[in-house]
Amino acid sequence: MPEPTPTVERVLAIDPALRKTGWAILEKSGRDIRAIAWGVIHNVPKLLPSGCLVQIREQLNAVIVEHRPTVCAIEATIFVQSFKTAIVLGTARGACLIAAAEHGLAIFEYAPREIKQAAVGKGAAQKEQVAFMIRSMLRLRETPSPDAADALAVGITHFQNADAGRVLDREARRV
Repeated sequence: MPEPTPTVERVLAIDPALRKTGWAILEKSGRDIRAIAWGVIHNVPKLLPSGCLVQIREQLNAVIVEHRPTVCAIEATIFVQSFKTAIVLGTARGACLIAAAEHGLAIFEYAPREIKQAAVGKGAAQKEQVAFMIRSMLRLRETPSPDAADALAVGITHFQNADAGRVLDREARRV
């Protein structure tokens, strides 16, 4: 009797920000995690915040259409320096969440410390440490930019989360 084919899960992982939103598509088959694509949505400083939100949503929509992820994982907002920063980050997250929700993706949120812990082994890691470890973990030929590396780390965190499958099953039953 042949071995059952492992289920393939494809995640859209997002590190939201108004000017530099990192995104990644990762795939897990069995125990193997593979980075399919990654990048950064760059919004120039002269672009109004409302224009940035539109660009984030449109570019994530294009990524979703091209790569067909099965779920979305995003960094949660836990600590911010000011109310203004919280509002700006919250609006960028909103644009990301809308793009994922419009395509019916289940959305999972992970705390920044949890993401760094999954990537580096300590919750207070610097962006450069995360990028270096992500390159090693995913066997990439070059080190991704810090924002893309953070998104890749979000995806790895999602795959390492033992509860994600159970939550996804529960969400599927609710719909």
